Amino acid sequence: MKISVVTPRGELYNEEVDYVVITSEMNGEFAIMKDHIPIISSIDVGYVKMVTGEIEMFTVVINGIVEHQNNLVNVIAQEAQIGLNKEAALKHLNDVRNLRIEENKRRSVDFFQAEQELKKGVKKAKAGKL
Repeated sequence: MKISVVTPRGELYNEEVDYVVITSEMNGEFAIMKDHIPIISSIDVGYVKMVTGEIEMFTVVINGIVEHQNNLVNVIAQEAQIGLNKEAALKHLNDVRNLRIEENKRRSVDFFQAEQELKKGVKKAKAGKL
């Protein structure tokens, strides 16, 4: 069985797995194994545990959809990060989100400065007057 995890920033994971366990605050927990019937479910805030042999990987998901058909599990998420355990995945997600917040703050300041310079340029050129 294959699983693919995708976010707006690109594909995070695309590997063969034995089975997956989906945990969502709203929908509870369920597993998808090889040859499972087709299913579509949402994940508000939760995890996808991906198991291959003795190896377990976790993907924390915020606002996502899980779709399974023909032994292909597709996870499409607004936000997702992978880790060796739930805590590592959540920490990684929070670190990435904090970096994005800081980047957005920096961009807002840059935009504000550019706007101020534009206003000065318009006044200096007297572009607003005929």
